[in-house]
Amino acid sequence: MILNIRINYRPFLFLAVVLFQTGVTAQVFVGANTDVLVNNNVFYVKQCLELSSASSHFYLRNQSQLLQGTPGLGTNKGLGSLSVFQEGTVTNYQFNYWCAPVGNVALSTSENSPFGITQLSLPETKATSIPAIILSSNTYDGTATPFAIAPYWINKFTTHNSSYSDWVPVGATATINAGEGFTMKGTSGTNTTVVDGVQNNPDGKHQRYDFRGKPNDGTITIPVLTGEWTLTGNPYPSAIDLQAFLTAELNCTGIAYFWEQDKTQNSHYIVDYKGGYGTYSAADVYIPAVFYTYDGSGNEIANLGSSGNTYQRKYSPIGQGFMIEGSANANVQMKNSYRIFVKEGLSNFPQFEKKATNKTITTPQTVPHIRLNTLLDNGPISQMVLAFNPSSTDDIDHAMDAASPNDGSANNYFVINDNEYVINVMPFDIDKKIAIGFRNTAEANYKITVNQIINIPEVANVYVHDKATNTYYDIKNSLFDVTLPAGTNTTQYEIAFKNGTLSLPNLPNQNSFVVRQDNYTKKLTISNPLQKELNSCDVYDVMGKQILGKSRPGTNASYVFSTSNWNDGIYIVKLTTTDKSEMGTKIIIKK
Repeated sequence: MILNIRINYRPFLFLAVVLFQTGVTAQVFVGANTDVLVNNNVFYVKQCLELSSASSHFYLRNQSQLLQGTPGLGTNKGLGSLSVFQEGTVTNYQFNYWCAPVGNVALSTSENSPFGITQLSLPETKATSIPAIILSSNTYDGTATPFAIAPYWINKFTTHNSSYSDWVPVGATATINAGEGFTMKGTSGTNTTVVDGVQNNPDGKHQRYDFRGKPNDGTITIPVLTGEWTLTGNPYPSAIDLQAFLTAELNCTGIAYFWEQDKTQNSHYIVDYKGGYGTYSAADVYIPAVFYTYDGSGNEIANLGSSGNTYQRKYSPIGQGFMIEGSANANVQMKNSYRIFVKEGLSNFPQFEKKATNKTITTPQTVPHIRLNTLLDNGPISQMVLAFNPSSTDDIDHAMDAASPNDGSANNYFVINDNEYVINVMPFDIDKKIAIGFRNTAEANYKITVNQIINIPEVANVYVHDKATNTYYDIKNSLFDVTLPAGTNTTQYEIAFKNGTLSLPNLPNQNSFVVRQDNYTKKLTISNPLQKELNSCDVYDVMGKQILGKSRPGTNASYVFSTSNWNDGIYIVKLTTTDKSEMGTKIIIKK
């Protein structure tokens, strides 16, 4: 059955929802002088949406979205326009990364068209908007009232000459192809006009934009190069399943990087910028951005730690831009099959680079993982995540393991194939040890501790193992504190789930000795009623450091050691007999 809808009248046709069953071919034709408004819902078109005339309008309001089922290239056509709102999250001094959901309607073609900022306007009512004032090319500051955009900051980051990627100035030209992301700074000042219950710019850092044009549709091709980044994003007037896109598109690494900036820095000079990239793995793990300062050429200098926010990234909202890294000199494709209707701020869906709602924060995280915090030189915190997936390997896995986006003067990371990774996904094994590395151009202090252990009941403890000294540092209940000289260290340290120094089996000698700590007399007494011959008597603190070591103490009936100089805490007494049997027990010192 073919179902075609022709809409040829005005005023508004309010549509709550139009859904066509799978297998039904459907087209929508909107005639001249006709408005369609979708309010708080989804509109699904199996094939083509034709906005036939310049007076044909299609409005998505109150978080409404358009889904389409075209399996190949886009087929939308006509000279009419779709309108959808989205808010930025920065002032006139910071960048958002965008990807336009619409293209130029002036091009009479059934294919997707390029976009330019002249298609942006300021919402005035549900149907009317005020076109943006496009400032001169040497003006740096956009304004909320009147609504003006500075084209100086409009750039895209694309492949160049099939050899590298680079920033390309765009300005006010309509040369941003469907699927290409672009940068844009926000506006100064406020605009309190309310449309659909939202102010256009209530605080100077949430500028609202009306994207108007021909809606993007179908398969969109994005060129990538091996080892090079490309700025892309969600190119549709609906949400996309980012996890599905990253998993399916094998010509990229399957990792998305999201730009964030310190919104308190009011400067256009690169040397004053503080920002960095958050990292999302299709294993459904996100690491907040580590902020850096930059030199005049844009190179990272000082690591300021993880000042970025934590977002849910499984779905990307309308207009969201992000970076991907190519794994081949080829293409990735955005497709209608990745599109999905999920509203912003609900369930585990993020708003456009906004903090999640309380409901989002409390959504259970099902991916088993351990999140590690690192303090660099007592500054802000950066993070690494060790996640577990039975379908992963110990090697680099597409859409799982995430390379570090940080190339500044100091960094710590997981070592995979001699490369730096901030997300490491592997099958779980309680006996596994995972290499971590450190790189710093000057002496640096690192303090590492566990931030979270999620859905891994088998893990009781987490340690950093120093292989040079065979010392285990408990980072679940304490922290690993190390100062390293300038250089790169990738072989000395590893994460472990068992303390190899303290791992003791249940052996026959377990009841042959009586160990007692007397905190009143500050003495440790070890009774040996069977007078077994001891080969060694050792005491360790919970970080694995040896506190006491006695070699071949003999066959005495008892041994007494002073603990007056030992700190309060838990200690492990380890006894080894000459027949190589062992026993171990914990004592508590409390002064």
